[in-house]
Amino acid sequence: MPDNSDSSNISNAEKPSIDLTSLFILIGLSVIWGSSFILIKKSLIAFSPLQVACFRISIAGIAFLPFILKEFKKVSKQDIKYLLIVSIGGSGVPAFLYALGQTQVSSSVAGLLNSLTPLFTLILGVLLFKTKITILKVSGVVLGLIGAALLITFGKDTGVGNDLFYPMLIVIATIGYAISVNTIGTYLSHLKPITISSIAFGLITLPAFFILMTTEILEVFRTDDHAIPSFIYVSLLSFLGTFLANIYFYKLVQRTNALFASTVSYVIPIVAIAWGYFDSEIIGIYHIIGFLLILSGVYLTRGKKSDNVAKK
Repeated sequence: MPDNSDSSNISNAEKPSIDLTSLFILIGLSVIWGSSFILIKKSLIAFSPLQVACFRISIAGIAFLPFILKEFKKVSKQDIKYLLIVSIGGSGVPAFLYALGQTQVSSSVAGLLNSLTPLFTLILGVLLFKTKITILKVSGVVLGLIGAALLITFGKDTGVGNDLFYPMLIVIATIGYAISVNTIGTYLSHLKPITISSIAFGLITLPAFFILMTTEILEVFRTDDHAIPSFIYVSLLSFLGTFLANIYFYKLVQRTNALFASTVSYVIPIVAIAWGYFDSEIIGIYHIIGFLLILSGVYLTRGKKSDNVAKK
């Protein structure tokens, strides 16, 4: 999901009422982002986690290229250092961590753990960015973390396995997203979302491509029968889940408001669980309890004025 909070200068009162088109966009975004985790899983059939991450960044960067060339002139030297934080914390590192984490963590659990992003956004906002806190939001954070701990603790019953290292990679990735969100809200709110997204990918596309070329990627295409299907999956992940979804998300924010657009966070885990079920993953009582606790926590932490949105 997008790392950035809404930077539109249109107030909620001035925006048009929610219509059928906006609802369809919301549903479409939920399906696309909720499908990201199963696409990562399918990409890993032929490619290594490093290759999946590099492909994901490189393909998205190529798609953003026209915007990169147009938007780069709008940023100052002061902005670059913060955009680099957003680029690494919100796009680069999570792409690697999710791919590596999902070598042992099911796609449905990855989708559930992804919902921790707004909770860590609040925690880091309080610790580092002077965000105000309330008892209700503290309660939300506690509930969400209990839900995540439940999913991780019950290993085999939730599709995590016995090694806590891999689910913790996904948790760390959501912290990266949270750092990105807070950086944008504090230091980059004067830039348009498309500027932030395109430049963030522009800063890491070439490094990701060069790293990809140092792997045995050409050999994989020559020898692995699953290479082409896996490439299609990672291309869908990059183009639909990163490039196109970002554009339509900000379109949705402009058509409605950030609060309505943020409800996508509640639907994404449902889509992730559904894909996991259809892919024969075990969906048990701990998934449901963990899901309800995390989403309840997210709901409590958002509040009426919260505009931050979680990102996959």
